[in-house]
Amino acid sequence: MSSYISLLRTPGVGRIIAAQLTARFPGGMLSLAYLLHIERVHESYGAAGLVLAATSIGQAIAGPLTSRWMGVWGMRRVLVLTLIVCATSIFSIALIPMSVPVYMLVGFLGGLSTPPIQPAVRTIYPKMVNSRQLTPLFSLDASAQEIIWVAGPVITTFVATQVSTQSAIILAGAFLIGGGIWFIASPEVGRVRIPRSKRSFGTVLKRPPVLLATITGFLLVGACAAVEAGVVAVFGHGGPEAGIVLAVFALGSLVGGLSLGHLPIGPWALARRMLVVFVGMALAMAWLDFWWLSIALLVAGIGIAPALAVIFAIVSSSVKFSDTAEAYGWVGTGQLIGAAIGSAIAGFLIDANGAIGGFWAAAAFALLGFVVPTLLRRWHPDLRGREVGPIPDTAPVPVQPS
Repeated sequence: MSSYISLLRTPGVGRIIAAQLTARFPGGMLSLAYLLHIERVHESYGAAGLVLAATSIGQAIAGPLTSRWMGVWGMRRVLVLTLIVCATSIFSIALIPMSVPVYMLVGFLGGLSTPPIQPAVRTIYPKMVNSRQLTPLFSLDASAQEIIWVAGPVITTFVATQVSTQSAIILAGAFLIGGGIWFIASPEVGRVRIPRSKRSFGTVLKRPPVLLATITGFLLVGACAAVEAGVVAVFGHGGPEAGIVLAVFALGSLVGGLSLGHLPIGPWALARRMLVVFVGMALAMAWLDFWWLSIALLVAGIGIAPALAVIFAIVSSSVKFSDTAEAYGWVGTGQLIGAAIGSAIAGFLIDANGAIGGFWAAAAFALLGFVVPTLLRRWHPDLRGREVGPIPDTAPVPVQPS
């Protein structure tokens, strides 16, 4: 824990983590809030699913695109523009009754304009701490983001059921605006200038570590999405059991990230962490009981934040600084696609085989998530004894005074 205490004592680290988590908090709220609101308006879960799909497609396209724009126009300009458009989309869905196709269009625009805060902050981190502190910082970040997925759905459900579905969406928009302004106003965002990349769009995916991180992230998040569908199918919506089990799952990730985040990253690091995830999800298939699922998913969760930390570290250490934001954008897009496909496959298997089908899908995704970095371990950089940080560009990186 001393490494994390030292990190939080570094000027600006605690503030930038808190600001970006606040701005990204709607990520744990909007899907459920849109689902509840549009189902209420149109009395159709199918209609709500179409809007969520359109929003997710927009987010997937936006990931690498808006991230790359930050090297062209600057972080603050891109973040301010996307924040305005995204907030307008969110409040429009909350306040204006629309037909399903129009909801889909507005949701797509909102997804397309999602502020690239995650790529921005992970591009900033290497400029805030030394190379020795970077891996623990990525682990702390991955662990802290579990707060979004634990508290977000709980707050959304409470506000939507006790006040209104509109209020739940508006609250998510308020988090986006408040956290976004806080993050954009942070001095670190003004100090770091991403150089314009000299490579064509998408070239960064030719870097084996970036491709490995994108594929493994896709499989990891797909497994998590399938588990969530399976847990909800087991316990339904009538009681707190599903929420408690998923909270334990996230708690395992938090504990794993804080306890394992300081370990050196060798060529087997990602495979070992994904093996922990697979073992936990495979155990979950044995018995669909509340206590057994809680224990099994606690085990699975222990590998999640450490795996994400390794993904972020190998990307950061394998590309030039001018390409880091786009690289993280592709990783994020892979994770979004994984979430959509994992949920869809789990849904089909649940319809055909009952709740156990969701856990079959989760275990299959997690097994592939272990096999891929095992077979492609030559793509995995050995960061033991190496500096963890982006490759310097040939030209000096401008640093603007705050």
